[in-house]
This record gives sequence, structure tokens and C-alpha cells, in this order.
Amino acid sequence: MPTKTVGVLRDTSADPEFGPWLAQASILVVDDEPGMRNFLMRTLGPRCKRLELAADTNEASLKLDQHHFDVVILDNIMPKKNGVEWLAEQRAIGFFADAILMTAYADLETAIQALRAGAVDFILKPFRSNQLLNAVARCLDRSRLQRENYVLRYELKATSDHILLRDRLIGESSAIAGVRETIARVAPLPTSVLLTGQSGTGKEVAARSLHTLSDRSAKPFVPVNCGAIPADMIESELFGHLKGAFTGAERAREGLFLHAQGGTLFLDEISEMPPATQSKLLRVLEDRKVRPVGSEREVPVDLRFIFATNAELEKEVQAGRFRADLFFRINVMQIHLPPLKERGGDSVELAMLFMKKLSAQLAMPEVPIDAAARRALATYDWPGNVRELRNLIERTLILGRFPEAFGSGATAPALGEGMGDGGSLADVERRHILAVLAACNNQRDDAARQLGLSRKTIDRKLAAWDG
Repeated sequence: MPTKTVGVLRDTSADPEFGPWLAQASILVVDDEPGMRNFLMRTLGPRCKRLELAADTNEASLKLDQHHFDVVILDNIMPKKNGVEWLAEQRAIGFFADAILMTAYADLETAIQALRAGAVDFILKPFRSNQLLNAVARCLDRSRLQRENYVLRYELKATSDHILLRDRLIGESSAIAGVRETIARVAPLPTSVLLTGQSGTGKEVAARSLHTLSDRSAKPFVPVNCGAIPADMIESELFGHLKGAFTGAERAREGLFLHAQGGTLFLDEISEMPPATQSKLLRVLEDRKVRPVGSEREVPVDLRFIFATNAELEKEVQAGRFRADLFFRINVMQIHLPPLKERGGDSVELAMLFMKKLSAQLAMPEVPIDAAARRALATYDWPGNVRELRNLIERTLILGRFPEAFGSGATAPALGEGMGDGGSLADVERRHILAVLAACNNQRDDAARQLGLSRKTIDRKLAAWDG
């Protein structure tokens, strides 16, 4: 029987008992019996996004090389190779999706072999359609929760600054309105986007807006700070690895590329990516496949890529620190995030938002923003952009007042100079970084990850302070 592909999109509310993820799932069925393949096609075809059928393990292997599947359903007893043996082989060369084994023999030995081979569920023939659909729904819920938990833990380690703003670009200035308009135009397209701008201008917030407005909004958004991952770990973090691929790889693990499957991968501080990884990223962008460390197989990925940098990539290319071919590949659609000083009165609106959110977060009463404070907020240059403004509001809440020189309506530079007994914002930053570094036993990589900075930034600041 020729292989058949079925692609049907349905309203996820149509099968509420099987959860909302079945209609978005891609499923591969491997069975040598035409009758069983036909039954599974009728059961799954109308309910999932993509269904492919394979009559034997050789055909199934080719399918895995061509497409990504969320779940593989396979028979155990087949003429050329049984399902357990094939599954064990695929796990060994880089297959991470959930697998459900079908068998007519319910002996303990088969069940043990199936679990060792990496099957996550076991269905005894004959079975009803609801039994199969429930098994698939369990697999999809399990894998979704695992990926969400991994991404959330990764975000918490990265200590991103997007938490208060999330996917909203706040402000009514023409500069930020133009950015919002561009994002709205490009978000529905599959085009890769390069976000540029100074540190603290809201590039991750813009990336989240692109994801939220796209047709991938129901899928994961995975932010990666390339500068916060040690160079010797970044390939494993991004691409994943197999068990035993290197010292310490005690089990196989999917990388961030695969955790973002179907959604958006946001690579921040792309200029900090090591040259060797830049080369591998270029291959991924061209082929849409990733090869986990130690794997013989390239795994197909379906991703929307968003990149961000506060460096001038053209100069990085000229200096030989960034690949020219990668720059031309990612510089398809560039969106520049304006510095806060070019956004007019947006600083006041942002200050009011931060005041409300942080006061609730810190359980402290809001500090009134009087006319003098508003004038200073609107006229200060904000070299640290939105991040500096947020830090000022948090410090104001902790002190219970704005800095004296600032609150009295002094000139705008008083923001950075007259910070009362606590010193300037630069002093606060210096003390905070040194405190985190001390807490990490002077391990700069650990401190960089905790602070959400790159190792190069930590090195640069320490060198400046020592001078």
C-alpha cells in the first residue's frame, strides 16, 4: 500500500476530551497490516494536523529523516524488524519524540523491552479508537509539560528583564509606534527578523510581540541569551546531545532548538555566539535541520527565528568576529529599537507602569510621581534605557522616595549623580555585580548567568573598575 499523508486542521474544541494539542500534532504510524493502517488513518487523520503512514521500519526511518513527528505509533511484530528493535536503534542515533508500541502479546518481557527501548506507552491489540486517542493525548500533554518546564527553568536562570513588560511595547511616541506598526506587518510572515538597538531598549519584548502576533503564538517562545552560555556548552544547549556524547552526558537531552519546535526561537546577543557555533547555525538556517551532539541523524525543525544584538554586526564582520555569510542570512528584516531618550514622554508612562507593578511585587507603597519628577524623567538621557528606568523605580520604592536632587526638580543629570546615600546608578550596578560575583565564589560564568549578562560584559566591567 502506498504511503499516505493526511493533513487536516480542526477546531481544537471539537475533541475536548482529548485536549487541545491533538489538532496541532504530527503523527507517524508504522504497521505492516493494511487494515490496521486504514483503521488508524480513519481514527487519527481527521483529528491531527499531519498523519503519515509507513508499511515497514525502513520506510519509517526515511520519514523521520524528512519530517518532525510529535508521536510515533508502531507495531511490534513486523516482517523485517520488530518495533522494539527499530525504536532502540532510532533512540541511539538521535530520535527524541514519544513512541507508543502496539502489540498483540501482553507478556512482561515485551513490556520491559519496550520501556528500555524508549516507548512511553503500550497498547494491547485489539483496542478501541478511544484507547488510542487517549494514549496519544497523554503523550502530547507529557511532552508539552516537559518542554514548558525546561524553557521556564531556562528563563529563570537567564533572569531576563522582560517579566514586567512581557509582550507589550509601551508608549505613544512616534518612534515606538513605528516599531509596533512594523512588527504588526512582519509578524504573520515566516521571515527571520533581526532586532537591533542599545542594551535595555526592549528587544526581547519586541521579539515576544512578534511571536504573539504570529500564527505560532500557541507554540513555544524560547529565548536564548547567547552571551550567557559558556562557549563549551552552547552547542549542547542549542542542539541537544545523546547519552555518552561527551563526559557528563549521562542521558540524551533535546536542545533548545527542539524545545522551540513549531514556535519561535529568539537568539539574543547573537554577536556573542562562538565562531564554531555560528557555522552550525548557518547550516540550520539553510537546511532547517539540527544534528544533536553525538547523533548520526539530522532532525527536521520547524521554527521562526528572531535574532537580536546591541553590537554593530557590520563592524563585527569587518573585524572577523562574525561570519559574513551568517550576517547576510539573518539580516533579512531588520527592526531597530529606539533608545529611550528618543521616545519623548514614554519614560513617564513606563515609570508609572513600573511603579504600579514593582510596588505590588515588592509589597511596598507607590511613591507619587510629581511634576518635577515627570520633567526629569522626560528630559534625562537614559543611557541604560528602559532597564535603567526600571532600576531607578525599584530603588525609589525601596528608599520610599525619589533621589533628593531628582525629586527637587534639579536638572536631568541629577538622575545619575545625586542618588543620595546609595550613590549613583553606576555605583549600585557595581556593588550588585560584585556581590553576585562574591556569592558565586568569583566564578564569572556563574555570575554572568545569574545576572543575565555575557561573560565578556562581566570581564569588561571588572577590567574598567580595576583601572
